[in-house]
Amino acid sequence: MRLSREKIVRLSHQITEVLVSSQEVDFNEDRDTIRQQVVQILIATLREEEKADAEVRKKITSQKKEILEGSEEWDVLYRKYYTEEMRRMGVQTAPDEHRRS
Repeated sequence: MRLSREKIVRLSHQITEVLVSSQEVDFNEDRDTIRQQVVQILIATLREEEKADAEVRKKITSQKKEILEGSEEWDVLYRKYYTEEMRRMGVQTAPDEHRRS
């Protein structure tokens, strides 16, 4: 999923606000440092997701039989391969949690 830099920054502010308002979180750094770290984490996570998506698409197109994107078979394979790719990367996903461009 592609997010603009502006959306990532907006999310970082929202996440930081939630953390600041939590009684269970103590900060060792100033708020802006934490927010900047959140931005870096979001960017890295989105890059990994894009890599997984590219790998899944590559697997589907490498099938002997041509599978049309948008078909039920393509969707089933995408979910299966995406879940496998996320698991390989150490990310546990819910069965319905997959993204396609």
